[in-house]
Amino acid sequence: MSKLIFTAVAAAATLVITGCAAPQAAAPAPAVAQVNPVVFVDQFESTFGKYEGYRRSGAKGICATGEFVGSADARALSTASAFSGKPVPVVVRFSVGGANPKVADNGKSQRNMALQFNLPDGEQWLMGNINAPVFGASSPEQFLGRVASLQPDPATKAADPAKVKAFADANPEVLLQGKYFASQPVPASFGAVNYWGVHAYGFVNAKGDKQFGKWIFEPAGGVQGLTDDEAKAKGANFLFDDLRQRVKDGKVAFNFNLELAQPGDKLDSATTPLPEGRKKVNLGTLKVTSVAADGGGPCLTINYNPMVMPKGVEPSADPMLAARAAPYAVSQGRRLTEGAKQQ
Repeated sequence: MSKLIFTAVAAAATLVITGCAAPQAAAPAPAVAQVNPVVFVDQFESTFGKYEGYRRSGAKGICATGEFVGSADARALSTASAFSGKPVPVVVRFSVGGANPKVADNGKSQRNMALQFNLPDGEQWLMGNINAPVFGASSPEQFLGRVASLQPDPATKAADPAKVKAFADANPEVLLQGKYFASQPVPASFGAVNYWGVHAYGFVNAKGDKQFGKWIFEPAGGVQGLTDDEAKAKGANFLFDDLRQRVKDGKVAFNFNLELAQPGDKLDSATTPLPEGRKKVNLGTLKVTSVAADGGGPCLTINYNPMVMPKGVEPSADPMLAARAAPYAVSQGRRLTEGAKQQ
């Protein structure tokens, strides 16, 4: 297959080919980044293993549903219909990072919260959020290189330490996310940890004014972590039952907050957070109201392409943001053909 441009056009085309048409056009990519998405997904499988039917990243997951109510402050920043103040239905997917659907819940690793806002007139807003303020690479080329450097040697079944070190030494940004996870406790719950969008987005109001920022979903009940001993006692599979119980008790809600960028802030890098102390605006509240009883649910086949956003929200020039669409679509096509699974 020839190289594909990482844009929503490529993603939509792939979705149509695989028989799952995109519900609406994604935003045009602000920057052109050419990497072969098929090669990228192949490399992901070579490095982390191929588990048929599962997402190539965030394989171990669970579906939930909820609603979002936007704030008056959000309406001042953006005309997006998500901020109308009326309840908006949301399809949520919580997951543990990695390609292995049997990965343990009690490790210091990535947690994900992917969202699909189902808005009036067929609009949608899709996003992927992680429990770290930075992504694992600043460009698609760097991300591909990092994944390739971690590929296990066929003889030793482990990555070559020299290759891993050489790439990391030349690309220190790829170590930032891992260092962050190592510095944090194991999350006590999917519902008690912060989730960052890591990319910058522009919010456009009725006057045409555009405010860039990076968002974070902060648990209304506060962040809760586990000590190493507590995490060990919890075992390898506690997050799903914990989520079901917390939702049943009405205790899973998040404040959707936007950190406002100022002139001079770096907006084109997912490995560079905004400086500390930036003004934060509450855009509304997301409440999770139900959780799937099993491995099915409404999120099972959703392709959480973060380039799909409503009018009033625009992508930044971050190359990693634009780069997500095509490999997401390739991965989706494969797992749908294999038979979608997530537990």
